[in-house]
Amino acid sequence: MRGLKDKVVLITGAAGGIGKATAIRFAEEGAKIVVADFADGAQTVEAVKALGSQAVYVKVDVTSTESCQNMVDAAKQAFGRVDVLINNAGITKDAMMKKMAKEAWDAVIGVNLTGVFNCTSAVLPTLLEQQSGVVLTTSSIVGLYGNMGQTNYAATKWGVIGMTKSWAKEMAKNGLRFNCVAPGFTGTEMVRKIPEQVLQEKIIIKIPAGRLAEPEEIAAAFAFLASDDAKYINGAVLSVDGACTI
Repeated sequence: MRGLKDKVVLITGAAGGIGKATAIRFAEEGAKIVVADFADGAQTVEAVKALGSQAVYVKVDVTSTESCQNMVDAAKQAFGRVDVLINNAGITKDAMMKKMAKEAWDAVIGVNLTGVFNCTSAVLPTLLEQQSGVVLTTSSIVGLYGNMGQTNYAATKWGVIGMTKSWAKEMAKNGLRFNCVAPGFTGTEMVRKIPEQVLQEKIIIKIPAGRLAEPEEIAAAFAFLASDDAKYINGAVLSVDGACTI
């Protein structure tokens, strides 16, 4: 992708799954990677360095404004700037609405919605000073269409779309871009643990493409939206879902 070489890319939730695949994809494009996660990101750092790119790991709790600021400070200390923030950290605590505990609501809102606000707030002064930068956020098809048992998750994934569109309107004039990627059902380690029969009869049957997305396919969407090839795309939601939402 044009314009990604030597860019500093900060990715939350990068220790595994879509975040790790995204870190590797940007490393393949020659970017420098800040692997940010509450979990240990050493394996992602090693994978990035094996591709000849630079990487550092920063432990972050996205629900803490102080931790998010420390994350950005560490990124700038390592590489001098931040060019791309990918808000990918997220959790699920599923339950039908009639059984959903307030604690489950608060936990998912805290990471998936407030966490995006916290991370973006922390990096925003740097991007505004540079008069350039891209902020990408992982939404979900669940945020677009809802899903049984995921009131809290759907609320957050719809919420980040609203924030993204608002930020694009506010700061396009400052040279900043804000977009979302809305993955469909993706073959992360967590999803692969679902029994095969359940996968086939409850999930894959709903996907016209007939298979789960690979994390690398979601990562490719992030790489495109961060690149110069997407420099006039702002405030958009790119669904990567194998046609399961049409």
